[in-house]
Amino acid sequence: MSEVQRNEGLVNHGSGTIEIAGKRVHRLGFGAMRLIGPNLWGEPADRRPLIELLRRAVDLGVDFIDTAAVYGPHISEEVIREALYPYPEHVLITTKGGQVQWGPGSYATVGRPEFLRQECALSLRRLGVEHIDLYQLHQVDPAVPFEEQIGVMKELQEEGKIGAIGLNEVTVEQVVVAREIITVASVQNQYSVTERKHEDVLDYCTREDLPFVSWFPLDFGALARVGGPLDGIAAQLAATPAQVALAWLLARAENMVAIPGTASMAHMEENVAAAGLRLSPEQVKELDALAARA
Repeated sequence: MSEVQRNEGLVNHGSGTIEIAGKRVHRLGFGAMRLIGPNLWGEPADRRPLIELLRRAVDLGVDFIDTAAVYGPHISEEVIREALYPYPEHVLITTKGGQVQWGPGSYATVGRPEFLRQECALSLRRLGVEHIDLYQLHQVDPAVPFEEQIGVMKELQEEGKIGAIGLNEVTVEQVVVAREIITVASVQNQYSVTERKHEDVLDYCTREDLPFVSWFPLDFGALARVGGPLDGIAAQLAATPAQVALAWLLARAENMVAIPGTASMAHMEENVAAAGLRLSPEQVKELDALAARA
């Protein structure tokens, strides 16, 4: 176990903080997609270890927890309620609507206003709240006018069902259009040391001081193999490749929030400990260059 992992009392205090939806949270959060059954589908064999994992994460300083109605479906939200309700005031729990799942790996985007309304209502019930602090459009539905999808989110906000509004998997152009209708509180796109197709969105959000949430931040594949670049830097720092990948994300931009997810207590603690890892300018530069090798 690395020195970073042993310093439990400080593990999440090195990530810095950012304000999202009126709450100041640490920039290393938790993605709750894996708090469900095998192959990201159905009920887990036992909810109790997942409940313990969530409580431990909050004890370690995690205060940004990201879930969605489609995870399970529905099960991740239920597990979060079982673990943390009544929710600590400082913890921001965000969920999403706009996708359906029919089986392992079978997803579809549904952005019809009536469906988004139903999704929000059911998430409120499952989470046990009357108001969701940050509600996100899970994905833009190309079959529905974008302005209609944003419009219903604005209506839900005006009705007091949700507080702030976030967008997922969007282009710069879509963020610009949305901001003409609503205040965008956050943008969540896939981004990692190897996956940088949304570099322009991150750059836009950085210029505009918008929180950018990286989902699947540990998508590093072969770069973490023994002798690979992530492994080499990890060895220099007595850390793990995953910790190095997360530390690079936090160093990439001050508006970056990383939400690694896992169902393993050990992996969660390892991920959270990455907040205490500091990369040198030379190490950051080396990792910056990995995009061309992904």
